[in-house]
Amino acid sequence: MSAKTANILLIGDVVGNPGLQIVSRMLKGFISKHEVDFVICNGENAHNGKGMSLEALNLMTEAGVDVVTGGNHIWNNFNFFETLKTHERVLRPQNYPKGTYGRGFGTYRLPKGLGSITVLNLQGRTFMNPIDCPFRTADWVIKQVKEQSPMIVVDFHAEATAEKLGLGWYLDGRVSAVIGTHTHVQTADERIMPKGTGYLTDVGMTGPYHSVIGMQVKSAVDRMLYQTPHKYECATDDVHFSAVLLTLDTATGKALAIERIFYPEF
Repeated sequence: MSAKTANILLIGDVVGNPGLQIVSRMLKGFISKHEVDFVICNGENAHNGKGMSLEALNLMTEAGVDVVTGGNHIWNNFNFFETLKTHERVLRPQNYPKGTYGRGFGTYRLPKGLGSITVLNLQGRTFMNPIDCPFRTADWVIKQVKEQSPMIVVDFHAEATAEKLGLGWYLDGRVSAVIGTHTHVQTADERIMPKGTGYLTDVGMTGPYHSVIGMQVKSAVDRMLYQTPHKYECATDDVHFSAVLLTLDTATGKALAIERIFYPEF
């Protein structure tokens, strides 16, 4: 691999133990095959399908994950709060109100003298909690890190495709990639935008697909059918690995290539 490029793998929402196990089994193989230099993984659903845990974090880092990003479910497991407050390799969305504990972005050294990469976690507001503006938050972070880190990858944890596309266009040419998470269904719109930002509306779910986005089918359908609460139960079967591979120019931060990964295929 040329010293002027870096290969970055971003893994879509890991759901429960099935998602953790496929990451543990397969990630090192993907790292070797694609000569991956840095791995980002959305882990907000890794603990029993909702929330994070130290055990899940350790499994992911041992498998080869460098940074774990979050979203609206990162707060679901109270036992993880102390880790979230102090661990530099765990991120929560930066645009939660000022004073919220945890960090929303970090700058990390790459191997092989490839420089530094910044990972920024943001959360959408359409059909979600009305938190601070992700667009203006991104502006502020870019000003802080651009000098030291031309490579910036954004995990945008959002519900609405329009909001994700809007942020992609807004940040085109200013960040390396805007990759959507949260909806658990991989989209087929990967592209490099006109000014050099890699974009994918949603990277998809790493977890059990005999489910409703990770939840056991009966519980999920009954919730919709009867419009009453039903216990969340993480599904277990038909597990797939969802990710996106980015090739970045280390000097300019621009995306040179973007490739979706979904394994095994349906």
